[in-house]
Amino acid sequence: MNRLVVALPALVLCCAHVGAHEIRPAYLGIEAAADGHYEALFRRPLTSGVPLPLVPRFPPRCETVSAAADATPEAFVQRFKLACSDGLRGETVAVDGLAATVTDVMLHVALADGTEIAAMLRPAKPSVVIGESAAPAFAYLALGVEHLLLGVDHILFVLALMYFLRRAAELVKAVTAFTASHSITLALSALELVRLPQAPVEAVIALSILFLAVEKLRGSAQTLTARHTWLVAFAFGLLHGFGFAGALADIGLPKQNLLLALLLFNVGVEVGQLAVVAVALAFVAVARWLPMNVPRHVVRAPLYASGCLAAYWFVARTAAIVSIP
Repeated sequence: MNRLVVALPALVLCCAHVGAHEIRPAYLGIEAAADGHYEALFRRPLTSGVPLPLVPRFPPRCETVSAAADATPEAFVQRFKLACSDGLRGETVAVDGLAATVTDVMLHVALADGTEIAAMLRPAKPSVVIGESAAPAFAYLALGVEHLLLGVDHILFVLALMYFLRRAAELVKAVTAFTASHSITLALSALELVRLPQAPVEAVIALSILFLAVEKLRGSAQTLTARHTWLVAFAFGLLHGFGFAGALADIGLPKQNLLLALLLFNVGVEVGQLAVVAVALAFVAVARWLPMNVPRHVVRAPLYASGCLAAYWFVARTAAIVSIP
């Protein structure tokens, strides 16, 4: 029996109970306008239709001139106009309430002299001092890793794909194809050369998981995925790349170091993906030492679970697009 098939059920079942959407980070952007004024945008993700209880805290010498708010299907958005005497250098920006959540806040500050600063605020460190020089864009590396590891649909796709792989060469070929294809569409979308609406993309990503589950459950060696696993990985990777771009669309890329930030985000996605593959291979290694005869229905159960979950996601996401309650 394929050792990989024996090892993956526990991994798939561990993921199958999680919700349809990954936990997206919040975003706080502050941009210099004119005459000591700044425009700030704070985007909070929604959970069950309710925005996370987060409040941006600006420096004491920044006076709020005006504030407005509106909601999107994915987030609650607030816009502020600030009057900050003597600028923002050396001042502290924080997000209150962050310590009680499991999300992060991407902070992007554009100062009047053109300096751009990117930082990640976390529950353990919900504030940052605006320094004298621009911080590197390495916050996007962590964002890429988190986006993959918290993106349950992406993880289920990778695990379902590994059900078709029996040799190391096949694994390398499929992972390389998936990496290359989603890197292409991620870059095209992030650079605004090609854009697709996020909602339909997420619906079809769910459909890609269902497709793999059905292909494997058919049990035939003549299915498209069984015969050309790398090709299927490449084709669906193009789609998943647009999904990865959704996180960047939420927070944007810095004007300075744009290509570096994009590269680091993509590397972060790959690190997260390799972590998933490494855990799966660790399960394989353990399975080699355990004399076990796993019943057929146990091996197939995770495929049914992930397929049913993906079908639910597809219906729910499609219904949301066409506004069916």
